[in-house]
Amino acid sequence: MDREARMSFVLLHITSPSPSLTPLSFPSLRTAMLHFRFYSYEEFEANCDAKGDLYDVVGHMKLVNGQSMIGKPTIEVSEVATSRRMVVHIQRHEGPVMKLYLWNDAAIEFCQKFRAFESPPSVVLVTTVNPKLLGGTLALSSMSSSRVFFDGDVQPTRDYLAWLVSHPDVANQVNAEVVTKREAATIGEIFAYMKQDSAKPTFFECTATIDDVVHDAAWYYIGCSSCKSKATRGATSLMCGKCGKNDITGEAQYLAKLSVYDKSEEAVFVLLGDAGSELTGKPASELVRNYFEANGDKEAGTQVPVPQALLSTVGQTHHFSVKVSEHNLSGKSRSITVTKILHLPAPPTEEPLPTADGDGVILEGSEDSETMGAKELGDGTEFGNNKRIKRGD
Repeated sequence: MDREARMSFVLLHITSPSPSLTPLSFPSLRTAMLHFRFYSYEEFEANCDAKGDLYDVVGHMKLVNGQSMIGKPTIEVSEVATSRRMVVHIQRHEGPVMKLYLWNDAAIEFCQKFRAFESPPSVVLVTTVNPKLLGGTLALSSMSSSRVFFDGDVQPTRDYLAWLVSHPDVANQVNAEVVTKREAATIGEIFAYMKQDSAKPTFFECTATIDDVVHDAAWYYIGCSSCKSKATRGATSLMCGKCGKNDITGEAQYLAKLSVYDKSEEAVFVLLGDAGSELTGKPASELVRNYFEANGDKEAGTQVPVPQALLSTVGQTHHFSVKVSEHNLSGKSRSITVTKILHLPAPPTEEPLPTADGDGVILEGSEDSETMGAKELGDGTEFGNNKRIKRGD
């Protein structure tokens, strides 16, 4: 498929000199000329948080609000109307799976069109999406101008659907790392998963509130500065079994236990490594060093008490990426490891979009983007030259 796929819609308006005849029109045809311009995963990733044109995305859906496309996902209109947000995992051809966040009108349009299908559609196209890096992962966010199209709506979706039908291996492929391993779940659902006979080590996303920091366990360990594995103390130096070295530099790493809860259950989350730095804003090594510098107590074996940086997180609600390990599945531990602190994107803000006067001349007006979006797609009364929407300067 070409990177730029163009689709033109023309209004046919037939008039007659006879006053008894009224004009004939075809309202189903759009007045505007739509120019679709698609980016691949790599191109979106390279243009994250950059200024410039906003591009479109087309691909096949893997998850809709965390629900598999095997069987029609259940989308509640009332929930979407309240949250005005949807999350869709999509894959473009055989590339990596991307998270697509739909906000406000785009979320509602997706919901309404999706529910109208008797069988779930496979292909989705969303215009003018903004690429962002969230927790190191590519995410696409809709804008107020974004429109949603499915299987047979426009030529690019029809072309993609034809390609997908001819590649059933891709259509049925499961990307374990991005899709299966990152489903949203409550604490109760994670515990229920751990009890399943068919359960395997996997990742979930979970929103929970921190109730306390466990004080009767060490909140850090001394690890190898190279591989971060736990160091062992020899007669005169620190050793790393993983690296096979007998004289290494030790560095404090997070190993904090947090009591957390959500509406379904309580749990202990174990905060490891970089996830701890993401939560507190400071590496464990800095907090340990600050304690010794302030107290002058550097005796071997001295344990640093839980720092204020960790204690101040009590009461905070965060979106965690957590791992269910073999230890959880075997029943040896119910403590769940946190691998990353995730941040959901905020609804996008935009500068006023350019408008066109009656002659099609682009004006830098103050008309809001919602109105302009309607004109860009055609309301049967106004049209002009389209200009690609750009991210703010």
